[in-house]
Amino acid sequence: MADKTLIEIHEIQDDPQQAISDAVSPDIRREIKKLTPTEFHPGQGQALYRQLLPGILQFPADWIIAWGRKSSLWPMTFGLACCAIEMISTFMARHDLDRFGIIPFPSPRQSDVMIVSGTVTKKMAPAVKLLYEQMPYPKWVISMGACATNGGPYTRYDRVLQGVDKIVPVDVYVPGCPPRPEALMDAFLALQKKIMEERGKIGR
Repeated sequence: MADKTLIEIHEIQDDPQQAISDAVSPDIRREIKKLTPTEFHPGQGQALYRQLLPGILQFPADWIIAWGRKSSLWPMTFGLACCAIEMISTFMARHDLDRFGIIPFPSPRQSDVMIVSGTVTKKMAPAVKLLYEQMPYPKWVISMGACATNGGPYTRYDRVLQGVDKIVPVDVYVPGCPPRPEALMDAFLALQKKIMEERGKIGR
């Protein structure tokens, strides 16, 4: 005759303070007795999510979006005159714009920053405006050098545009003839600050 295994059924009470049974070991029984319910009073102290998940930071959505935009600027790579040499030098490894999240891109379809570096003639102005219109929104413009800002030494010639702001809106002006790479880097930092200050206004 096969041996029969006896199964003992023990009852554990709902109250953990009075839960005494042979079904649990003494160690587990001591841990159960340590469990004491606590009352939650809403409106006192920290918010509930801060109590449950400490270390969570809370920011507005427009701050997060603006922070992402200013930390991933893609300037369009095209130059008009001698200021473009300084712009190209800024993109080289010596100055390392990648640490600011600034990566040059050769297409207006994916770029969000236009650097007008050099003299803008009236013959070139329609092409500059077309490139600006092909860029997705939001977009920003940096006028690099005296020629792009007000014509520079060629301002007396009627075939030179008296500033690129006559055809496209300019956000940051960089003085100099030509400006050094450090000046263009400072313009990018000023543009990043402007993006954060104008958060919430873009798209409204």
